[in-house]
Formats: sequence, C-alpha cells, structure tokens
Amino acid sequence: METKRITEAIGEAASIIRSGGLVAVPTETVYGLAGNGLDEQAVAGIYEVKGRPAIKPLSLMVPDETAMELYCEDVPHQAHALAKRFWPGPLTIVLKAKKAVPPIVLAGGSTVGLRCPDHPLTLELLRECGLPLAAPSANPSGEASPKTAEQVLAYFDGKIDAVIDGGPCGIGKESTLLDMSAVPYKILRQGALPEETIREALAGELVVIGVTGGSGCGKTTALAELEKLGALVLDCDAIYHELLETDDELIRELAAAFPGTVWEGKVDRKALGRIVFASPDELEKLNEIAWHAVIQAVEHRLQDYAMRGGTLAAIDAVELIASGMSERCKAVVGVLADRETRIARIMARDEISKEAAEARLDAQRPDSYYEANCTHLLHNHADIADFQADCRGLFKEIIEPWMI
Repeated sequence: METKRITEAIGEAASIIRSGGLVAVPTETVYGLAGNGLDEQAVAGIYEVKGRPAIKPLSLMVPDETAMELYCEDVPHQAHALAKRFWPGPLTIVLKAKKAVPPIVLAGGSTVGLRCPDHPLTLELLRECGLPLAAPSANPSGEASPKTAEQVLAYFDGKIDAVIDGGPCGIGKESTLLDMSAVPYKILRQGALPEETIREALAGELVVIGVTGGSGCGKTTALAELEKLGALVLDCDAIYHELLETDDELIRELAAAFPGTVWEGKVDRKALGRIVFASPDELEKLNEIAWHAVIQAVEHRLQDYAMRGGTLAAIDAVELIASGMSERCKAVVGVLADRETRIARIMARDEISKEAAEARLDAQRPDSYYEANCTHLLHNHADIADFQADCRGLFKEIIEPWMI
C-alpha cells in the first residue's frame, strides 16, 4: 500500500474515509489516526494498525457541538457550554453513547468521548465526509505521539492510506479528557487544557444569586427558599470564621498585619477586634485581607459545586456589594424590612435590649444603599408565609431566563 501525502485535496481524503480507509490527520495537539467512526471494520483497522488493546475505547472527532445530540444521550447543558467555550480545541468530552455508536468504539463500555480538533484541514475533512472520525493518536501503542506528518510516516508508511500534512502541531500534547457522563464530572486525562480552566468555565455557567441586607431583615428566610429550589447557599460570614480556624495562609497574613493577634497558629479574635474597631484604617486593612480569602474560598466552592453538576447557587453577605462579590452574581437581591420590625426580631433572636438593637441598626447601611445597588428588592413587612411566597416568586422569575 502506498501512503499518500495530502496537503490540499481534502476531498480525496474524505473519499478514503467514506470507503473505509485510514487517514492520519493534524490537530492542534498531535496527529491522529482517523477512520469512519460508524464503520466497525474501519475502527478495527485502527486497532490493528496501532496495536491498540481492544479494551481501550476510542473517541470521535466531530465538527461542532451539534454532534452531541447525534451520538450521545442525557447531555447536560454544561457540556454544551464547554463545547461553545473550548471547541475547536484540546478538550474531549465523555458522554453516554447512543446506539448509533458501534460497540467496538466503546470497547465494552457505555460512554464515548467527543472532540472537535482545532485545525482547519481536519475540520474541512469532517465537514466534507459528514462522518465522525475515530481518531486516536497516530502512533503505535506505547510510542511517542507524532507532531509532524514525517513522524507519522516513520510509523505507518505503507500501512495506512494517507496522511494529511498540515505542518507541525502547535501544542504537542494530547487533549484533556473530561467525563461528563455522570456526576461528579472527572478529569480522566490531564492534557493541553488545564483542569483549573475547565473548573472556572463550569463555575461561570452557574446561576449565582447574591442576597444581602441588614440585621433582622429576613435574609435567612429568603435563603431557605433558595435552598428549596436546589441552590447551594454560601454564607460568607460563616466561611470567614471557618477560615480563621483552618486557612494557614490567612492566619499568617493576619499575624503579619496585626502583631499580637495570633498565638501558636490561633487567631485571638478579641484582640483582633480591639485593634480594628479602634481604627478605621485598621478595619479597612482587615476587610481587604479577609475578603480576599473569602472570595477565593467562595470561588473554590462554586467550582467544586459546578463539577458536581450544580446549576444554582446563592451568596449571602452583608457586604456583598462593597466587597465586589456582587459582580459574581447574575442578580443581587436586597432584603428590606421596616425599622421597628427589625428591632423586634433582633431583640427576640439575640436576647438583647431595644437600645442595643437600635445601636446595631444605626451602625448599618440605610435602605437607600440597597435600593441604589441591588438589581431586585424583597420587602419583608408581611407575615412569614406571605414573605416566603414573595421570595419564591422573585427567585423563580430571576432563575427562569438562565436555566435550560
């Protein structure tokens, strides 16, 4: 067999694929050995030429994300989001396979990986032949993945029908393999696309609602309604206090910024309070340090949640707006209540005097601040059942345009 070197005649390569032949193709990572992914004999030829163990499944190269619905089932909308973001590119997404995918491709499993390569010649081939391509790296099993057509020919000259010479591959590292067939999503192979980039992208698809307001306004009730809708609720105040016990980096920063407040790795919160509440500058310094740590922790938890297939989250913070956390939210809901109602709630909840409750409110932001900075407002002046109904109605209204 003569192995043809093709540089421009992609139609010829497409004819070879349609007739059951094998063509090595360039991608942005390494060269792949491609055959008709719906033709069992062509796929068997790939296994034979590579010496690939039959227990190792193959992925399919596809031209765009529409292929997900052709060859996969139960496709989460997050998979489409990643495809829109990273395809063409070095990301293979593993999903549940439809019966259209031959069992030989799946190697006895029930999932298939889809990949859209970022190379113009291979994308043209995919469009020209109108077929998904089974295309593992174009090397004998156990050998280095080829980055040039010459390296492919050194392996397979006379053993495959053709190689499309698209020049040297730019990355030279295989695609990242992400299993989205079940939750939690898992990185099966770390490749050219970093895991952190995938986590950030998935977290960016979350519908995040910020909830803020002063003491006694009813944020807890509002957040409970979001939890009933399936939201992950992140309480920034609780996270901060947790970090004071567990985050070594934060503790070191506090020790350096506020000498005498950390002993044997433990933060003396009373000593820290005496310093910061005596000086606006020191309080501002603490807020800057604390919010940096809290924002990082919140983002990490959102990413973990997104990798578990989560879609809806809420961030609870009094200083949601001033901290910049509101920018992370699709909507910011301010919860308001009249002063006397708030005073009564605080007195009952915290068992303090009216004077103490009034002093607490006097130190907090006025309603006008939330009215000016929030995208939505909830007024908690009615009984709890009415307020809960108002919360549900508003949250569903906010969520609906974002949810698929």
